[in-house]
Order: sequence, then C-alpha cells, then structure tokens
Amino acid sequence: MIRKLFNYVLLTSALASVSGTPVSAECGKASWYELTGRTASGVMADPEAYTAAHRSLPFGTKVTVTNLANGRKIDLTIVDRGPFVRGRVIDVSRRAARELRFLKRGVARVHVATDGNTTAASCG
Repeated sequence: MIRKLFNYVLLTSALASVSGTPVSAECGKASWYELTGRTASGVMADPEAYTAAHRSLPFGTKVTVTNLANGRKIDLTIVDRGPFVRGRVIDVSRRAARELRFLKRGVARVHVATDGNTTAASCG
C-alpha cells in the first residue's frame, strides 16, 4: 500500500513538472474579497488586479474562471490562499467579481480551470 502511494506521488509530481501545473478543473462557488495587506505569496494585495485565492494551486498559476450563470470568463493569477468558507472553491478580487458580474450578489457558481482546460460542460 505504501509503495503504491509512493509511486502515485512520484507520477503526479513528474506530470506536474512536465506541464508546469497539473491539469485541473473544478466547479463550485466563488466569492470575492478585498484584502488590503500582503497576500500569502508575499505580494501586496490589489483589489483591481486580476488575482485570486485558491487552497492548493501553486502561487503564480494562471486559471480561467467562468461564471456559469452568464458564461463570462476571466483569466486570473493565484496569489493567495483561501477561501476558508466551506463549499467555496475560489476567492477572486473585486475587479474579477465585477467583470464576472457577481459583485453585488457576492457569490456565484463557477468553473475554475488550469492549463487551457476551459470546458465547463462537466459542471452540469
């Protein structure tokens, strides 16, 4: 069992190093936040930047976030950790929420994709 787990870790690490970032896509709720200090990656937060927070994607990862209610898409860079609210998959900057058209609502159902995996059909 331990050997299988070790081999799995080696394989996923090798795939990640070949492509830069593992191919991933997920669906869930997004919220927006307005941080005014430093992010977990060490850069100063900017509410007008195209940035986001994700629990596990490496800092600097480019993601495409699609609002499933209206089809609007935006490319963001992961610079922070979060969200820390159960059921949410990503926190986006105020500007991103405005462009995705959920700033007033505060939360939207989204598809988050890395490495060009932008088909949101798997969200149902």
